Amino acid sequence: MNSTKVVITGAPGTGKTSIVNGLEQKGIHCFHEIIRDMTSKAKKEGNPENMVSNPLVFVDDALQFNKDLLYGRADHFKKSLKSDTAVHIFDRGIPDVLAYMDFFDQVYGTEFTSVCEAHTYDAIFIAPPWKEIYISDNERLETFDEAQKIHDALMHTYTAFGYDPIIIPKKPVPDRVSFVLETLNEL
Repeated sequence: MNSTKVVITGAPGTGKTSIVNGLEQKGIHCFHEIIRDMTSKAKKEGNPENMVSNPLVFVDDALQFNKDLLYGRADHFKKSLKSDTAVHIFDRGIPDVLAYMDFFDQVYGTEFTSVCEAHTYDAIFIAPPWKEIYISDNERLETFDEAQKIHDALMHTYTAFGYDPIIIPKKPVPDRVSFVLETLNEL
């Protein structure tokens, strides 16, 4: 089945998940982010003294952690291909993995870029950094300054893969949800 595949992404603390949840409440099928569960699990298994922004410090094999994330998101994409739902929303896309690896100066090979090239989306929406709503928590470990740099990495990565990211305006969640829906209707 050929459906519209839409990524909602953004740096930590930009309201991205609230937008995804709002879209889901409107009846749109959403694939939820998997990194928070992976980070929480890695933290439980790692040394709690190492509380820093990079969740990879909690794992023994950072490359495998990123591969698991890459293929977890690719699995979401493949599941969307088997669905008769018209629109699928993804809370982060496959290229997010590469953007974060770039941000943390991690090396990756063609395996990572090939997965991104093999799974393409129809639209990319990016929630920009917004200091007034930014909150860190047990799984969101980045500072606001790091969030701004991650935003830049996301923009760079998605653009490098040929996407033209659409910036979601800094407005209340219902307005942001409406913006995404209205923009999708125009595509």
